[in-house]
Amino acid sequence: MKLNLANEIVLIILGGIRINKIDELQFSSLILKKAKEFGADLVGIANVDELKECPSYIVAPKISEGEIGQRDGDLKPGEVDWPKNGKSVIVIAVSHPENKPKLDWWRGKTPPLGNKKLVEIIEQIIEWINNNYGEIETYHMPYHVEKGGIFLKDAAVMAGLGCIGRNNLLISPEYGPRVRLRAMIIDQNLPSTDPIKYDPCSNCEIDCLSECPQNAFEEIIYNEGKMGTKILPGKIGNYSRFRCNNQMEKDIEAAEKRNTTASYKSNNKAVKLLKYCRICEFSCPIGK
Repeated sequence: MKLNLANEIVLIILGGIRINKIDELQFSSLILKKAKEFGADLVGIANVDELKECPSYIVAPKISEGEIGQRDGDLKPGEVDWPKNGKSVIVIAVSHPENKPKLDWWRGKTPPLGNKKLVEIIEQIIEWINNNYGEIETYHMPYHVEKGGIFLKDAAVMAGLGCIGRNNLLISPEYGPRVRLRAMIIDQNLPSTDPIKYDPCSNCEIDCLSECPQNAFEEIIYNEGKMGTKILPGKIGNYSRFRCNNQMEKDIEAAEKRNTTASYKSNNKAVKLLKYCRICEFSCPIGK
């Protein structure tokens, strides 16, 4: 472990043995600060054990494969490839305003610019930790739940970034649902930034759910008795991921039909441009 950040490390003498112990409060404060410096618009910390008790982890094993998605390897619905020693989740968010749509566009097989930015921020945090706290283990979690990643919206709520809205998206006070998320895990018990008391949907008069082109919120499909929790997809159990995925498939089909007229020029080669539906984000008034 490097000691160039002496003020952030407490030295203890026990039986003649010198032990380096991290000041967890100062360390977590530094992580929050560094994440912002590296480009995150929002950042928070949640406890891994508490996250495992969140609604998505309770609901996922009880819904159909068509709703939760095909899992990689031996993972079952709701299971995460948790790092063995993982104790704290660091969640970051990057604002994705309506006037910057290109952050979410796929150009051929090239990931969106927003994804690239999120990955770079997490990698910079990991590099900073490795350079200054060499004994701490870090884990950059996959984005997709199907590939063993965590439920990012639950993690963001536990870390105090916002709440889950009626549109089943994370609603942040600063940006509404127009944010993109990423997370990493470390093997240290850090103070959580804690959930916030925030629910802008309770008194909202805008019927954002009716804007969905696939009517993904049309009917109640989950209930408390079957799911074992009061907090359900879409808050009241009326969100269908299957219907939402239908729109994504239509978006992919539309991109395939655009050919050169809608392609994006990259290295003088025309590539297909894919734009996923964001109507549920744009219809929300929070953060505009």
